[in-house]
Amino acid sequence: MNAMYKSGFIAVIGRPNVGKSTLINKIIGQKIAIMSDKPQTTRSRIQCILTQDDAQIIFLDTPGIHKPMFKLGEYMLKAAEGTLKEVDAIFFVIDATENFGGGEKYILERLKSTTAPVILVINKVDLLDREKILPIISTYSARRNFAAVVPISAVDGTNIDTLIDEAKKFLPEGPKYYPADMVTDQPERLIVAELIREKILHVTEDEVPHSVAVDIEEITPRKNAPTYIRAVIYVERDSQKGIIIGKGGELLKGIGRNARPEIEMLLGTKIYLDLWVKVKRGWRNSNGAIQNFGLGINE
Repeated sequence: MNAMYKSGFIAVIGRPNVGKSTLINKIIGQKIAIMSDKPQTTRSRIQCILTQDDAQIIFLDTPGIHKPMFKLGEYMLKAAEGTLKEVDAIFFVIDATENFGGGEKYILERLKSTTAPVILVINKVDLLDREKILPIISTYSARRNFAAVVPISAVDGTNIDTLIDEAKKFLPEGPKYYPADMVTDQPERLIVAELIREKILHVTEDEVPHSVAVDIEEITPRKNAPTYIRAVIYVERDSQKGIIIGKGGELLKGIGRNARPEIEMLLGTKIYLDLWVKVKRGWRNSNGAIQNFGLGINE
């Protein structure tokens, strides 16, 4: 191993829907964090691991920082803000197409309590003219002295290598914490559940996405047959159950069809995906349910 090998932890924070999960997936090179155009997609802190010849970076993909309305939201906020206390650097991701507002101000206030260097990551620069980037930099730099400012596109990969190089500057010398071929510390069951939830987010509207949790009850390899996966989709109301099942069960079948290829890619095997929908009223305000679904934050 190189004598100057570096390793460390970087928190990825920002308002909901600024592209944090898309950025993490682009850096890692495969899909770990789920993506959706709906806010508050990420619910728990996910460690994603990038191993290179000179460094290993553990990225903490956090839920978007927002004002919580349920106990679930309180857990999400706790996960995001707690991360700031235990990292070597922070990516503060913003959306270049959105104006500076209350959400950004809220995050900047919380960043005052951290001593870790903060890199301003201006995402979605592929969606606006280059001359509009400098005013964005000026707006944010007037409010905080950032360790670096990197305009990127998480979708097409613009400046991702530059961002990684900037991150390495703030990492201490250290060992590899994880094997080189490991890209996340999350159990397969959780990732499978999240991939299913992503497909639900893509096909449902309004209040339904935030009321959905997915629990993987069984993953059983079978000889000379696809691996059996039983997944239960929980919602809070009967009407939501009907929406997810759809007329004649078509929507639920579509969720399964869309999720299956990505789960098979993750597991490296063919699967039989058995989806069920159940009602668990008020689960977002239940500490027990939140913990059972793997969403609770350890103290």
